[in-house]
Amino acid sequence: MKIANGINMLQIEANVLGGVDVIHPVLIFDEETVILIDTGYPGLADRIYAAIELAGVPADRLNKIIITHQDLDHIGSLPALSEKAAGSIEVLASTFEKPYIEGEERLLKLTPEAIAQIESILPANVPEEWKRAFKAVLENPPSSKVHRIIEDGEELPFCGRLNVISTPGHTPGHISLYHKQSKTLIAADALTIVSGQLQGPDRKQTLDMDTAIKSLYKLAQYDIEHIICYHGGLYSGEASKRIAELADELSAADVI
Repeated sequence: MKIANGINMLQIEANVLGGVDVIHPVLIFDEETVILIDTGYPGLADRIYAAIELAGVPADRLNKIIITHQDLDHIGSLPALSEKAAGSIEVLASTFEKPYIEGEERLLKLTPEAIAQIESILPANVPEEWKRAFKAVLENPPSSKVHRIIEDGEELPFCGRLNVISTPGHTPGHISLYHKQSKTLIAADALTIVSGQLQGPDRKQTLDMDTAIKSLYKLAQYDIEHIICYHGGLYSGEASKRIAELADELSAADVI
């Protein structure tokens, strides 16, 4: 879906735990640079490249990937996308997330206990061979080198200019991005959309909800016309006002 000139929201379906999950990586481009923001689950590289082509951008022009955080549904196809690329791809991420993306540290949410819990909810009809392969991916997630560190407040001088916003909470090094030219917030998992309504981050998947709420207050300071949520898609309207309202609502709920 075209959001504005030079920015498209992709829609990628993935089969996960017996169901279908829809995720929304973002494609930002100009004459010199094509940037993909987040890479989906493992096994989605071909679908992502097809979605880039469908957006009218030759997939062989992809030359940068920004990873917003370490979760498997954001880093999963990063190595495959890099391997399939026509040229070299520069991978950008925050300092905190770097060792997790590179495989030096275990992903924070994939503890042995978490993996056992995920195994326990797999549908009964899933073949044992598939279960073993799935567990192997959880225990040894895809990893890839991060070539460049990007930090809070940094302005990336390409594709209509992108502001890097540190939005910890969902993970400690989570970042969002603000596309200045179109006034679009790429929220990643700092926000979600449920049944068409803008919501805060998924509590079950957020490591520090108090910090995540503080990040929402930070986001509300930006002049935002559109929000792209990795889970949920596009929200347009009085976006900054709604983010501030959400932060207040979540703060009040935590106090009660």
